[in-house]
Amino acid sequence: MGDSGIRTFTGRCDCGGVRYRIDGPVRNIIECHCEPCRRISGHHLAATAVANGHLHLESQETLAWYQRTPTVRYGFCSACSSTLFWRADDKADRTSVFAGTLDGPTGLVATEAICASEAGDYYHIDPDLDVQAGDRALELPY
Repeated sequence: MGDSGIRTFTGRCDCGGVRYRIDGPVRNIIECHCEPCRRISGHHLAATAVANGHLHLESQETLAWYQRTPTVRYGFCSACSSTLFWRADDKADRTSVFAGTLDGPTGLVATEAICASEAGDYYHIDPDLDVQAGDRALELPY
């Protein structure tokens, strides 16, 4: 399945301090199994991506950003600690949105697993996904 087409999605952190709306095309879900994503999310990271012009922050009073590296940062709620977003400076025109923060049902499906060689030893990657050993997230379209 390709991208989801133009639809409206909403989402939020656990406490509701950060709320957002997406009103444009998004990518289907990609699972990232790299160590940093596992540590940020508590498991593997599952995210879609959207052009920044289609992502609207409706409530952001508790939104904070963690600068993990000089070029990568994560958006999280400073009240409940939910991680919602991921941004890379070399792809400044888009934001990855953590799938677990989307209000459901979304109709999105996981289509790819990246950094599979770094997956935790306590779970198995779905063999029906397009499994990549390395990181292709920054090469992917929305």
